[in-house]
This record gives sequence, C-alpha cells and structure tokens, in this order.
Amino acid sequence: MLFKCFCASCVGIDAVTVTTEVDMSNGVGLRIVGLPDNAVKESLMRVVAALTGYGFRIPGRRILINLAPADIRKEGSSYDLAIAIGLLAVSEQIAAPLSGEYLLLGELALDGRLRPVPGALPIAVHAREMGFRGCIFPRESAMEAVDLEGLEIYGAESLAQVIDILSGDCDMRELLLRRENLPVVPILRQGPDFREVKGQPAAKRGLEIAAGGGHNLVLIGSPGSGKTMMAACLPSILPPMSRAESVETSKVYSICGCSIGRTGLMRERPFRTPHHSASLVSLIGGGALAHPGEISLAHNGVLYMDELTLFPRSILDALRQPLEDGRVTISRARYKVTYPASFMLIASMNPCPCGYYGDGTGRCHCTPQQIASYMARISGPLFDRLDMHIQCDNVRPEELLGGVEEEPSAAIAERVQKAREIQLARFRGESARRPNGEGIFTNAQMDAAMLRRYCPLGTRETSFLTDAIRKLNLSARAYSRILKLARTIADLAGSPDITLPHLSEAIRFRSLDRLTDLLYR
Repeated sequence: MLFKCFCASCVGIDAVTVTTEVDMSNGVGLRIVGLPDNAVKESLMRVVAALTGYGFRIPGRRILINLAPADIRKEGSSYDLAIAIGLLAVSEQIAAPLSGEYLLLGELALDGRLRPVPGALPIAVHAREMGFRGCIFPRESAMEAVDLEGLEIYGAESLAQVIDILSGDCDMRELLLRRENLPVVPILRQGPDFREVKGQPAAKRGLEIAAGGGHNLVLIGSPGSGKTMMAACLPSILPPMSRAESVETSKVYSICGCSIGRTGLMRERPFRTPHHSASLVSLIGGGALAHPGEISLAHNGVLYMDELTLFPRSILDALRQPLEDGRVTISRARYKVTYPASFMLIASMNPCPCGYYGDGTGRCHCTPQQIASYMARISGPLFDRLDMHIQCDNVRPEELLGGVEEEPSAAIAERVQKAREIQLARFRGESARRPNGEGIFTNAQMDAAMLRRYCPLGTRETSFLTDAIRKLNLSARAYSRILKLARTIADLAGSPDITLPHLSEAIRFRSLDRLTDLLYR
C-alpha cells in the first residue's frame, strides 16, 4: 500500500516540493531514503515516540519512506509532520483525504506538539505558485506568511490538530491565520535622530543621497568626528520597504530562522553591523549547509562596516562581486545556491594608522609610506565600487556648544521617500526585461542599458563629464556610478533631467579617485 503527502525544501530563497511517499508491504523494518541528513534520519525516532504517546501503533510491517526528488539533500527537522501523517495514513489509522491539497511542515516534539521550523515564507510562496490550497505550519512559523493572499495558512500547535484539518470532518477555521485578525505592528524608525548630529553638513548630505538612491559610501575622518553616529542615524531616514522588497528580504530571514515568531513580512530595512573579526563564511555565506551570510541578511538594507581597514583583505575583496551583481553564489560539490545581496555598503575608516592625519592639530606623525600602506589595505577595485568618499572634519566647538537647531531625520526622510517613489515608478516595468526577473528598486541597481535610457546627458553635460573623466583618470565603473549618483541627486531635487550642478556634486564625492590612482597605478 502506498500513500503520498507533500512537504517542501528550500534551495536558496526558493522552495521545491518534496513528495513524502510511504509504502507498507510484507516484512519488518522502518527505513527512510531520499538523501536524508542525520536530522532527517533521527526524525523516525521522534515520530515513533510522538505517535505512540498519542495511542497510535507502529505497524509490524516493512515500511519504506521516500523523500522525492531523491537528488536533493534533505536537511533539518521540518519533515517530521509529513512523515507522521504518511505513517498514520498508510496504516489506515487515520483518514486524510485533504492531504494532497496542503504542504505540511513542522518538527514533532515527543509529546506530539509542533515546534517551529525555518523557511515557512518561501515554502508558502511556492505553495501558492504550485496551486496548493494552503499550508499547515507550526503556529509560530505560520505567522511569517499571514500577509500572503490566495492561500490558506493554518497555524497548528499539535499533531492532533493537523489530523483534524486533513480529515475534513472538523471545523478548524479557528486555526486559519488572517491578517485582519492579527495586530498591526507599527514601523518604528530605528537608530538616533540626525538632529543630534552637530555640524558635518557634507556627510549628512552624502548620507541623504545614499539613502535616496541606495548608493555605497565611505566616511573618512579622525576619531570622534561622528562617523559611527551618523551611520547609526541612517536607518532613521530610510523609507519602508515596498512589498516586493519586503518579500525578498523576509525570505532570507525566514530561511535563517530569524523570522520565527514575527507577524507578517518585514517592513523595516535591515541594518547589519558585522564586527571586523567576523569570518568570511559569516559575512559572505556558506558553511556545511550553505546558509546566507551578513551581506544577504542586509539585502535591501544597509551593511555597515566600521573601521573598514581592520577587516582582512580577503573579506573585503570578497565583497566586490556581490556589490556589482547584487547576489552571491555559494558553490558546493553537488549543488549551487544563490542568495540575493543587494545592499548599501556604508563604511567608516580613519585616514591613517594613528587616525589624526589632516585634522589640523599636528598630532599625526605617520610617514607618507605608512599612510600609503594603510590605505592600500583596501584594494583599488573596492574603492572604485564605493560611490561616495566623504571626508569628516572635526566638529568645531561653536558647532558643538551652539544653539543651532539641526535638521531632524523626519524632514530628510520625507525627501528620501519622494526620491524613492520616483525610482519605483521609473523601474516598474524593468523586472520583466531582466533574464532572472529580479526587481529594480533604486538608481544604484541600474545596468548599462538602463543608464542609456534614464540618464541621457545634454551637450554641455557630456563635455563637462568628459573633461572630468580625463582629468581625474576615472574608470568606466566610476563613470557609471557618477551617472547613477547624479540621477539620484536630480531625483532629490525633483528634476527630470541631469544638469551640470547634479553632475558637479556627484563628481565632488569621488575625492579618493586621485589617491587610489597614485596607490594602484
């Protein structure tokens, strides 16, 4: 006798249907196949204990459980629920006529309760795409998927409730999770307010532009000039994520198990701050299970790297490809996993080993060779991928002690929001043109074809930019990033065209190009 039910497995941020086939025949034995890892093999002991605790019997027959497709490695404890339902149904201890209409996911405790598992959101999205009626998850995991429409999401707390749902004989609508029945969590702006930052008008302007177009930025200044505080203020001016951005980012957090217990999709943009002692795997992703790293957890948000020069050179150079492509591919012997990694890189660093070069106090005694060696810790290609290089000078006493009211984050956030809305309208149809169908949400994500469409220059602007490229010896990448930056500056100003002031301001933010040209020529 053969019985089938369905669960799913995550591959990257997508999911694939896993068919749980349970066959009972003459003989004795209980075996699971289909490339399971140790956690899946151990599920048999958990399932047997849970079923006997409920009063069910384990048939004294030969039972074979196959998790298909067999060429995808099955990892984790999320298959427990489907295995348990398959065992009960194949031995005719329960009737589960609705089992083919739902995806089942959950870890079984020994007393039959359901424990949360990661990956509920991407699996729910997959279930809707594949035409399933709905999903049955542990309640804490099900909370992640309440914002999905056109799908029944059941939040069960025990195996008994799942059996009642699949039988079709009981009214289990109280377990259906609906957004209208759950409290709405307000979006709270994170971090300190820009009104607390004294002085530094150039850095504030640069951070506003970076937030407006999703650009990368490095703050360079002596200790105590406010670099870290200004970076911490950045989340307070970032707009909430659009629904498409929210789904993408929430999938990554769901896979990592970071969203367990969260109600609905993420709406606040992530702000990740890895320490300079972080390993390559923790930052880029990988490990035995090819989990996403910090750059993927910062997708559609900010990756802040304080004291950039203290990070190992190998880690910094590993950022180059994700910064260019907006995704990272982790390769293993038998498979490859691709995670999204479109983030704003915000970095801060000192100008020299002692930190006081150029502050006007004369405290710096670093030699030119020491300064050049210190700056060379960051490769030229990485500097080239940073759209803006901002010098942070020491704050003057009159600015610190004066009573001048600084502009609050709310006022800056309003301008940033308007610029982002312009970009969302501009790129609304671009996803369909891209081979991978990825969404385009900001100017920083434009490719060469989009630059031609959305960043045309007049005769005067073309001549001006040509002279700047020649005099500053800018690379082709620097040229494209200047255009993207100028497009954002124009959006913040409400201008449909890129004009000379917009180009001029964008070029002024490339102050390190001359230095890197000297260091890496």
